Amino acid sequence: MNEDFYRHIFQKQQDADEVPSNKEIARWATDLIRLLFPEQSKRSLISIDDLKSHFEQLEDELTKIMVSTKACDRCDHKKLSKKFFAQIPELYRVLNTDIQAIFNGDPAAKSEFEVIRAYPGFYAISFYRLAHALYSFDVPLLPRILTEYAHSKTGIDIHPGAEIDEYFHIDHGTGVVIGETCNIGKHVKLYQGVTMGALSVDKSMANTKRHPTIEDFVVIYSGATILGGETIIGHHSIIGGNVWLTKSVPPGSSVYNTADVVISTGKKINI
Repeated sequence: MNEDFYRHIFQKQQDADEVPSNKEIARWATDLIRLLFPEQSKRSLISIDDLKSHFEQLEDELTKIMVSTKACDRCDHKKLSKKFFAQIPELYRVLNTDIQAIFNGDPAAKSEFEVIRAYPGFYAISFYRLAHALYSFDVPLLPRILTEYAHSKTGIDIHPGAEIDEYFHIDHGTGVVIGETCNIGKHVKLYQGVTMGALSVDKSMANTKRHPTIEDFVVIYSGATILGGETIIGHHSIIGGNVWLTKSVPPGSSVYNTADVVISTGKKINI
């Protein structure tokens, strides 16, 4: 490596701002989720005042994170952090609907405690809910860091810009992709490998609706791919495994592949 390369990298090091690592930012979100759901940790609080103190500490931490990452140039970071934490009771309510949907929708779930503690779907959804709240305040970078951290842990990729209503259930989850402009209604259930993507990834479409709309009470089975901003899956529809959809379907539809399945017994056939 020549001296010009070293000088270039050294200058980047000098110009870089001191910001917390992605892991440190994710730790803040993890602490907040564990405060809401102590099933995930061993933390014990001695009083309501102690609980308030923990929330205040996390609020201060968020303010510092936004300041260090330059979340916005002309806003009051402390005021924005307070605004975010004012939404926590509603976020908590919605997350509890997600827990209920997962527990009620999975025969293998023995308790809500198990869902909170062990289910990757709830892990990814909880990070998404926090990230989406920040995204709705036009906070850059942080929402994406949070959802990508959950993605790295679970294999579930939810863009923080997606609009997802309550009672959301991701079963198994590995390989699920939900795009930025996706709209998902209430009581929607997804299995592993479901993709809700765009028909085109042209940069000129950045500010347009590129991803599908999924109405209430829809079930989408593993491997299904649904593409396009004009694609609407009507309420109470069932989308079968490995289906490829780029067109809307009316409410109450059942969509599935009709490929023949051939079973070989291994026996010799005399001709």
